[in-house]
Amino acid sequence: MSPSSASAPWLTVRNGQCVDQAAVPSVSSGGFAEHVVSARGRGGRLAQLFGRRTPEGGVMLYAVVAFDHAGVLELCRTPVESRGGEPPAYPCLTAHWPAAQAFEREIAEQYGVHPLGHPWLKPLRYHATDNGAPAPWGAFDSSKPIPGDYPFYRVDGEEVHEVAVGPVHAGVIEPGHFRFQCHGEEVLHLEIALGYERRGAEPLLLHPNAARSALVAETIAGDASVGHALAYCAALEALAGVNISSRAAAIRGIALELERLANHVGDLGALCTDIGFLPASAFLGRLRGEFLSLTLDVCGSRFGRNLLRPGGVRFDIESELAAALRARVAGLQKEVQQVLDMMFAQSSVLARFEGTGVLSHEQAEDLGLVGPAARACGCRRDVRCDHPLGIFRFSHIPVSVETTGDVYARAVVRWLEVQRSLEFLLEQLGAKPEGRIFQPPGALRPNALGVGLAETWRGEAMYVAFTDDAGRLSFVKAKDPSIHNWFGLAQALRGMAISDFPLCNKSFNLSYAGHDL
Repeated sequence: MSPSSASAPWLTVRNGQCVDQAAVPSVSSGGFAEHVVSARGRGGRLAQLFGRRTPEGGVMLYAVVAFDHAGVLELCRTPVESRGGEPPAYPCLTAHWPAAQAFEREIAEQYGVHPLGHPWLKPLRYHATDNGAPAPWGAFDSSKPIPGDYPFYRVDGEEVHEVAVGPVHAGVIEPGHFRFQCHGEEVLHLEIALGYERRGAEPLLLHPNAARSALVAETIAGDASVGHALAYCAALEALAGVNISSRAAAIRGIALELERLANHVGDLGALCTDIGFLPASAFLGRLRGEFLSLTLDVCGSRFGRNLLRPGGVRFDIESELAAALRARVAGLQKEVQQVLDMMFAQSSVLARFEGTGVLSHEQAEDLGLVGPAARACGCRRDVRCDHPLGIFRFSHIPVSVETTGDVYARAVVRWLEVQRSLEFLLEQLGAKPEGRIFQPPGALRPNALGVGLAETWRGEAMYVAFTDDAGRLSFVKAKDPSIHNWFGLAQALRGMAISDFPLCNKSFNLSYAGHDL
């Protein structure tokens, strides 16, 4: 029995699939929250919740629930309209499914739609709604969306004090504000305010030239360029009916795992920096550069820019280059193993990692965490295994899971994924799949929507692309995994010493830019 057969109406789709927009079932706005939340009881995970302006000027809400065990997504929608002069509203999901909290805040500020009963209805980003209607922020004045004009939560009590960090930080980093409520060194509450650099990226994805719009997708979060480009290409290729060759799929997979390696190795080194274990910090920092250089050799960009395009890839990996890359990966595998074995054998490292920034499995499920942060809490989810596309349909990478939910677990998950990505690269660089590396995509299917998922090194990226009746892109909803996980970081700091914040923050290593779009 398929997941959707238990509770209609839902439309079941798979990663990289295209469907008619009219086929997405519609439910009443009054029953929308209950209908979506019921999917959680059937094992669903809220993968996306967003609004879209209709031609008539109303707002249509879409929910995408992932059933990872079955490898499918379920879609439904509801129209939300103004009635009797009142702002459009609907009963919120967040009160029953906390994973919806950021999505509903985004919908409220974009369209002026009120999620009734939302327990934490605060600005997500700083911008006016698309029709100038005021967002329901209470004391927050949405007519003056000035960063910092924000209703922070406060804890009152004797000897309770407040510590503000950011939004301007030392070093090269995007702005983000962290407001700690502390009793002595203990953090009672952390509130994270982002949205200082909203870029308006999603409208730029509608460029009629697919290659041009892909440039935007791969810069949603620059350190996850390949992952975002892969998800975007999957959605566009679904709309165009393009099946890429095995060779192009293999090159995409190689680039994705190189990106994962560079960032995981870099993060493990940065964790060592935060605790003053400098030998591993220096060694892993160098190795990060080595993996970035491998990507540079493939496409001329250390971040994999301009490699993936709808229809395939722009650069081939010929036999000679593949052999050279494989030899270098084999050498790096030995170096990585040596330094990580040293790192995890140090009692001083383990003492700082273990028990720091703990999240339980239940918290991770409630908040809808994804990526290494979720897998460190025992949540067995990974797009490469659950919703495989391209090379991952044929080359299986085991899901790396830990259970303690602390900095140690998040580091171990990265360690395991480094080992498995290295094994994947050695396998793929030793193979010689055939086929053209690029096939120009044809016309997009009209009045349709395509869904693309990819497991970036941070977790699940998702693109939902819509076309109009002429087959032109009319709307694209992008999601970076960070939108799921920022609230998890805030929860992980409760009860910790404020001096643990840099270590916890780096163990999540979330994207400001990916959140701010």
